[in-house]
Amino acid sequence: MNNPIKAIVINKEDNNYSASLSTIQSSDLPNENVSIDVQYSTLNYKDGLAITGKGPVVRSFPMVPGIDLVGTVTNSTSDEFKNGDNVILNGFGVGEKHWGGLAQKAALNSDWLIPLPTGISPKQAMQIGTAGYTAMLSVIALEKQGITPESGEILVTGANGGVGSFAIYLLNQLGYNVTAATGRLDQSEYLKELGAKQVIDRNELSNPGKPLQKERFAAAIDSVGSHTLANICASLKYGGVVTACGLAQGMDLPASVAPFILRGVSLIGIDSVMRPKADRIEAWDRLAKLVSADYLDKISTEISLEHAIDNAELLMQGKIRGRVVVNCQS
Repeated sequence: MNNPIKAIVINKEDNNYSASLSTIQSSDLPNENVSIDVQYSTLNYKDGLAITGKGPVVRSFPMVPGIDLVGTVTNSTSDEFKNGDNVILNGFGVGEKHWGGLAQKAALNSDWLIPLPTGISPKQAMQIGTAGYTAMLSVIALEKQGITPESGEILVTGANGGVGSFAIYLLNQLGYNVTAATGRLDQSEYLKELGAKQVIDRNELSNPGKPLQKERFAAAIDSVGSHTLANICASLKYGGVVTACGLAQGMDLPASVAPFILRGVSLIGIDSVMRPKADRIEAWDRLAKLVSADYLDKISTEISLEHAIDNAELLMQGKIRGRVVVNCQS
């Protein structure tokens, strides 16, 4: 049966780039082995780039954006999933190379999906989304490098962003002493409510600095890159660890090898897009145990699909705090 589906659709003809709430047909969906009724998606920074055209994110046109989704399987030729299963999707080029979650229905490869963990609802899964999932991967990486609450002060940059705010919350839940770096000092109380013990101005880290600086932080979770990441490396304690998962300031890394050689610092890249399924399940199971419903309601706003484009513009202007959950059926 060919049914109409509401979806955000991005098109490009010559230099004319556009995003609109459109009606497509179920027959237009990709030929994949799992069909899903999408309950919720989200607006991430990458979705903002895709919808506004402010970054070369979309690889083919037309494209349905949305790098996250949660929904119910309606048809499956995979042995792994059956009709009625609730599943989560994060990454795998969905919303960039493959049609994504900002639609009422989706068709996806079963290899990209994991079961919705016990203990969280579909909406809560998207309140967490790629931001919380990436933050959890970052925390797990620190743990695997031997960073404990006793190790010392942990820095989180991009603190008001999705990954940063989740990282603060998760680290605090696990007993770490967290320092938040932000460009919005007027949000300091909010960051302290999340669990930050100290809040610093991002400008302390964002300008060119010395190759080696005073040892301060035991570890860091960075979503900024460029000079900020270089300064973090230079100010980690001996044996310190920093995870890198973003490039809000830039893709460059104007650093020296001094911290790595003289202080044994480790820099670990966090990729959430192509992560193996076992890592995904581990991270989501941890999230289900650590994250409270009250926290998720505090840091998220729910919108309908028809408001996704306007909110993507606001996101790119830095006017949105916390998570935006898109109810794809409303």
